[in-house]
Amino acid sequence: MEKILIVEDDRATRKALQQLFEPEGYLVEAAEDGARGLAAFRASRPNFVILDLRMPKIGGQDVCRLIRKESEEVPILILSGSAAEVDRVLLLELGADDYVTKPFSPKELLARVRAVLRRARRPAAVEQLYFSGIAVDFLKMEVLRDERPVGLTPQEFKLLKYFSQNQDRVVSRDQLLNDVWGYNSYPSTRTVDSHILTLRQKLEKDPANPVHFLTVHNVGYKFTIAEPRCSKSA
Repeated sequence: MEKILIVEDDRATRKALQQLFEPEGYLVEAAEDGARGLAAFRASRPNFVILDLRMPKIGGQDVCRLIRKESEEVPILILSGSAAEVDRVLLLELGADDYVTKPFSPKELLARVRAVLRRARRPAAVEQLYFSGIAVDFLKMEVLRDERPVGLTPQEFKLLKYFSQNQDRVVSRDQLLNDVWGYNSYPSTRTVDSHILTLRQKLEKDPANPVHFLTVHNVGYKFTIAEPRCSKSA
């Protein structure tokens, strides 16, 4: 039985969410503020977290950031009071997997949770990755470049992990948005381009002439750990 942790200060919303998920076979634990939510996460390690942005004691953004530091794998869905309150890029950088604004459709929320859980159940084919002086430990969320630490955001780790599981495969921007970000209606694919650019700057020896994070024009991107062979002069 999969366990969902609901961190929500509104009692009526907590009750409604419990009534939504428990009949579907989920075990539900609820916390009424950020501090208790974080303690519950550390004590029971749920399979999924539904997190309200505005909460007493510890705000939702801080809880999301702290959970993501402790676990890359547990999916997080953010509940927001209004669309205007949502900074989508910020949520991605915090490590959230999806978000829903209030008032929400119970059917839509249930469908989103199921979709994120399906993505999360995919086996992690790669735990460590090595290429061109780069050493990545996905379990520890650590990257070394020539034995020196490199800082990656949670979303950059997700993107790098996805590439590591799809090496030498051409992946479209829309597919990256759907599989890595989870926002099927994200307004622009520029966020993919900006993250690829950042990974190149951090991990390529010559970011202006990348050999690992390759652009496939009019299609998308391809990641390869192989380096091009130097042609022999005549």
